[in-house]
Amino acid sequence: MRRFVQAFSAGDGFAAEFPATLREALASAPDRYNIAVRKPASVIVLEGDTPVVKEFQWGLIPRWSKTAETPYTTVTARLERAAHSRLFKQAWETRHCVVPLNGYYKWDRTVKPARPYFIQSGDGHALMVAGLWECWEKGGTPLCSFSVLTHANAAIPPPLVADGPVFLPPDRWLRWLDPQRWFARHFLLNSEQPVLEAYAVSRAIRDPQRDDYLLLEPADPLEADEALEQDEDEFNEEDS
Repeated sequence: MRRFVQAFSAGDGFAAEFPATLREALASAPDRYNIAVRKPASVIVLEGDTPVVKEFQWGLIPRWSKTAETPYTTVTARLERAAHSRLFKQAWETRHCVVPLNGYYKWDRTVKPARPYFIQSGDGHALMVAGLWECWEKGGTPLCSFSVLTHANAAIPPPLVADGPVFLPPDRWLRWLDPQRWFARHFLLNSEQPVLEAYAVSRAIRDPQRDDYLLLEPADPLEADEALEQDEDEFNEEDS
């Protein structure tokens, strides 16, 4: 997962029990159709006992880092390693967040050139994804950032690799936010997964400057987009 969508301005797409205050906060945030590394995104965190929406940068920067960047890829954190990783251990223990999204892009690399798909919930509801966050505070304004937890997931439709974000059902996303709880991996591994669907989209998502709803238009998976098609050698992890 290297690109995702948050477009909630219409205020719909949430389960009936989703808090109205969060729904309104997400609706007031800018619609973003191609969120990439180091770009801002909306996340849900706890302030005291209250869940609130904040805007954090995607790509976790550990608070012990000497600079406001990292040579490591931190947009995602593997569930089986996060609790013990130097990068994510502190956040796993005390700083959880939920990343609401309409869906995300994933590349099918079984074909050449690689083909992008958009994955979304089959019922049209927003997907709630488990994440970790940190605030880097070495002088100046604190920079808060987050990472998305990932794990093998059989719910991801073929031909895409069955691996992706850890989704949280309605009865668990609020519990995940609570830093006072002790969490074992099975809390996330045993969470009910949403029914997902995927369809091919244009390779235009490769352009980090593109950010419009047309990126979500279905594309003929067999139709080459010559203007944007690039050699497979230029394909990198940021696009996967």
